[in-house]
Amino acid sequence: MQSIKKDEIRSALNERKGWQVWWRLLRPHTLTAAFVPVFVGTALASLEESVNVMLFLAMLLASILIQAATNMFNEYYDFVRGLDTEESIGIGGAIVRDGIHPNKILYLALSFFGIAILLGVYICIATSWWIAAIGAISMAFGYFYTGGPYPIAYTPFGEIVSGFFMGTVIIGISYYIQTLSITGTVILVSIPVALLIGAILLANNIRDLEGDKENGRKTMAILLGHDRAVIFLSVLFSSAFGTVILLILFSILPIWSLIVGLSAPKAIKAVNGFADNESPIKMLPAMKFTAQTNTIFGFLLGISLLLQLIIPFSL
Repeated sequence: MQSIKKDEIRSALNERKGWQVWWRLLRPHTLTAAFVPVFVGTALASLEESVNVMLFLAMLLASILIQAATNMFNEYYDFVRGLDTEESIGIGGAIVRDGIHPNKILYLALSFFGIAILLGVYICIATSWWIAAIGAISMAFGYFYTGGPYPIAYTPFGEIVSGFFMGTVIIGISYYIQTLSITGTVILVSIPVALLIGAILLANNIRDLEGDKENGRKTMAILLGHDRAVIFLSVLFSSAFGTVILLILFSILPIWSLIVGLSAPKAIKAVNGFADNESPIKMLPAMKFTAQTNTIFGFLLGISLLLQLIIPFSL
């Protein structure tokens, strides 16, 4: 019976063997949460200084590696704690469905951290060693998100921590390494991005609500319950779009930033997808729409800043 269930899950998730096992392990739909903040922070910096492309690429690669490593730590520690099974939906499945040895995943995650550290050293040499302290703290939170005795992911604070570090902190660092300064504007512009990154984690926890509850987790989705968690997800989406409008009205963002509204249909589909379903497999499209909202919103926000650089326009 288990093998039949496993085959059903493989079919629903379109899982394949070979190199795709390792690709799934990275959880590619989450990697845009690493790209978007670096892009937005750098685009914001371009309004003040000419962009150092090598620093941008180093920061981008380091952020993606840290995000991928965090995903691997998640896979490893959830397996070690007995939380992941062949029937678990929100995982890469490399251990429980593809038979990859857990230690291989742990060592790969640590090697990704190692490469990210080397890239961080390059960034520090070119800018400031203060970046090392901030980067070390960010990596520590990436590890303790699912590692350590009290994983952050098992608490109601996962969305807040992920939104702050992957949104505000990464945007701030990306801006700083280009300008060697930080401003209140950077913090304000980071808010909608942080909200949408938090939304990705909330969406993940809504999908996994029943399984997480059985395993003793206390995520925000569990505390709120399915229906109220979906309402809160809609609040996060609305707040992200509303914040952009406010920042435009206060001339902090250019009028071009209204183009982020093009991502709104994805957010609506995500909310409706969660509201109409409670089966983890049936909620997968809603998860995809949530990730796409973050990707399209963040990409368009960065593009709007570049448009302001090329075609200045203010209210």
